Amino acid sequence: MPGAQRRVAMSRGAVAAAIAAANSAGRRANAARLAYAKFAGHFEKAQGEFTDARERVDQIAQASYMGSSFSRINVLVEATGPADIMDRLSLVDQLMRTQQQDVDRLIHTRAVARTAQDRAGLARREAEDAEALANSKLTTAKDAQVAAVKAQHALVRLAATRQAALRVANSQRATVLAQYREAVAQEQRIRTALRGFAVKSGNVGRYPGGRLLMPVRGWKSSDFGNRYDPYYRVWQLHAGTDIAAPGGTPIHAAAAGRVIRAGWSNGYGNYTCINHGQLDGSAFQTCYGHQSRILVHDGEYVRRGEVIGRVGTTGASTGYHLHFETRFNGVPKNPLYYLPSCLC
Repeated sequence: MPGAQRRVAMSRGAVAAAIAAANSAGRRANAARLAYAKFAGHFEKAQGEFTDARERVDQIAQASYMGSSFSRINVLVEATGPADIMDRLSLVDQLMRTQQQDVDRLIHTRAVARTAQDRAGLARREAEDAEALANSKLTTAKDAQVAAVKAQHALVRLAATRQAALRVANSQRATVLAQYREAVAQEQRIRTALRGFAVKSGNVGRYPGGRLLMPVRGWKSSDFGNRYDPYYRVWQLHAGTDIAAPGGTPIHAAAAGRVIRAGWSNGYGNYTCINHGQLDGSAFQTCYGHQSRILVHDGEYVRRGEVIGRVGTTGASTGYHLHFETRFNGVPKNPLYYLPSCLC
């Protein structure tokens, strides 16, 4: 959710920045177009003056080619005296200055025209570049706007999905917690029942001692003790040791004794408990949970190593394994104290 909100904010910022840049580029394009129009007018004026000057110089060149220089000499030769010569020289000099001015004007107007042409060309390129930039910024703004809208829609969908998932999770959580409370109550009922059996049965013999037989061939996957339960998603006492093994693997009685419980037990699934007699003043019992099949029944006497069931994943289980317990008057204790240290 925060990531989607950041994308929306960034998209909106990109839209605002792109629109501002597009507006700025548009203003530069308009200014460049005005400058181009101004310089283009200057060029047209300078071009006209250059054309006039070139026509005038062409006339001077034509007159020179047609012999006007000889005409000037004839004017001086035909002078009647010194004063007349001076007057005629003044006229010739004035004519030559006029012609030189026309030539200078041609050179000047040509330079002015070229400068105006260069400025107009530069202004035109600047206008085109600014207009292209403005169009690019505007396209970017539109793309950013589309991205912002998509991000907003994605955020709305994400929020709706999250709310729906939360509703489902809450409803499932309530169900799981109800199952957990039932599992806790079931554990108390098991303790009470096993304790009651020990009292009712009185002296049923003594457990001969020694290590228990490993009930199944597999590997330890979870220890006895407080842990985060992956099924109920709460911290609670894990009352046994889990031994992972393929489904259907034989489960053996860890010691000789009498079956005192064999049947379904909610979170434990198919569950069997065997009483082995007195140990340290308490009834010593082993229990076997999550079986796929139970092969014994209440009251049956079983020998050490006898197959009493099959590995399964019934009840509150997340995979094939045997949940193995050691209990004293129904109270669970760590099975690793009584199993072979090699777990073999």
